[in-house]
Amino acid sequence: MTSSTVSSARKWGTLAICSAAALLLGIDNTVLNLAIPDLVKVLHPSSTQILWIADAYSFALGSLLVVMGSLGDRIGRKRLLLVGATGFGLASLLTAYAGNPDLLIAARVLLGVAGATIMPSTASLVRSTFTDAKERTLAMGIAGGVGAAGFALGPVIGGALLDHFWWGSVFLINVPVMLLLLGFGSVLLVESRHPARGRLDMSSVLLSAVGLFGAIYAVQTGAHDGFTQPKVLVAASVGLAALAAFGLRQTRIASPLIDLPLLRDRAFAGSLGANLVTILSVSALSLAFSQYFQDVRGWSPLTAGLALLAGPVGAMIGGPSCAVLIARIGRARTTALGLGLMAVSMVCFSLVGVHTSYALLAPAVVLNGVGMGFIFGVTNDTMMATAPKERAGGAAAIGETAMELGSGLGIAVLGSVLAGSYRSGLHLPAGLSPAAVAAAHQTVGGAMATGAALPAPQGPALVNTAQQAFVHGIHTTTLIGAALLAAGAAVTLFALRGVPAVITDTQDDERNEEVAEIPLPAVG
Repeated sequence: MTSSTVSSARKWGTLAICSAAALLLGIDNTVLNLAIPDLVKVLHPSSTQILWIADAYSFALGSLLVVMGSLGDRIGRKRLLLVGATGFGLASLLTAYAGNPDLLIAARVLLGVAGATIMPSTASLVRSTFTDAKERTLAMGIAGGVGAAGFALGPVIGGALLDHFWWGSVFLINVPVMLLLLGFGSVLLVESRHPARGRLDMSSVLLSAVGLFGAIYAVQTGAHDGFTQPKVLVAASVGLAALAAFGLRQTRIASPLIDLPLLRDRAFAGSLGANLVTILSVSALSLAFSQYFQDVRGWSPLTAGLALLAGPVGAMIGGPSCAVLIARIGRARTTALGLGLMAVSMVCFSLVGVHTSYALLAPAVVLNGVGMGFIFGVTNDTMMATAPKERAGGAAAIGETAMELGSGLGIAVLGSVLAGSYRSGLHLPAGLSPAAVAAAHQTVGGAMATGAALPAPQGPALVNTAQQAFVHGIHTTTLIGAALLAAGAAVTLFALRGVPAVITDTQDDERNEEVAEIPLPAVG
């Protein structure tokens, strides 16, 4: 049975299931940050264990995306998604009830492994199910907007749960969602796979996992420990060497994990680059404003999360709307418009002050979200439509891996700019103890807590200079982000130039993609 015969109910059911899975993964990516203070009080992890608790999920996820995307193309994307959803639900239970730091770290690794099976499966299932080009573009836009919303919903949902329950509750919310996904997914999802499935090359699997782990570990660890640390340099060297060997091997085997020629395709590479610049800027912006709202303004985590909620609302508007814009002005201009809107919002953020009214910030937050929705709606559809449909999982994995690396680079590069600008803007009052000076230089939160504990005039003076210095850091960081986004818009106009508004599946794609639909049970 060809994919063109998939019923309408299955098409939109597939989109709903895949969007819900992407939303949950986005939430899970950010929700832990709020729970760390509470779990530290209960589990008493060491400083090293805290870092692994925070990073183990992304290390495992990013390292295995390429492997899992290729595996889904071989064994079936529906099968891989349902297996991953089962694993994700079980790992969430283990995480929620972990009784010690080591068990929690292990559970987070399992969550990352399961997440790596889900991420590429969702995008490739939407790609294989929606064969009509216009419907596919709309579907990818909706999925992109919902996925982007998940990252900002994490702090809101996490804050609400932590106000009433223990730290493990932020992971228990995964369980009912995964149960629903398994129930509806087993009935509605249409299985699809590469019909000429080759053997999974285990050398490529090992090289890919080691290379990506080394790269992600180096970027994320370097961001908080420094890039000159021996462990960071060793990880980067091993990672780059393994990735180089992986790339060379892909050109020499009959059934590679990924199609390297895709990276030379102007439309695919341009879309990948636009996503990279976008997530790099957004991750740094999220880091800056979560600290701004909580530390500088003194808002609760829930209130800070609600303040950022305008962003995902904008993304959910921009994602589906991009299909209309593509038809009118084309893919290149729609993507450039999204990057331009985000650049304008960054310039607006560069004007923020210590006591700026949220009513003035909210429009910029919405504008940022709308721009992000435009970008992801176009670029994700372009990448999936450009890639051979039988290798949709591998193409989705490349995009998701770039997002993981972009997020880490955003924290590492722009986060370092933020921290450096903050420290250079600090003008500490005289007479502070060495411990107070160290705390003030470490983070704005440390400075605010130290200042609150000191008597006048030192305490208020320290609080004031910390607030002003951090706002100065936001100004510098957001202006650099605006410049990167503007440059990305200019490059995108060239990279996506000539890409048709409607990218149709070729006849070869239709013949080569194996899709199996099981009839829906009769109702009534």
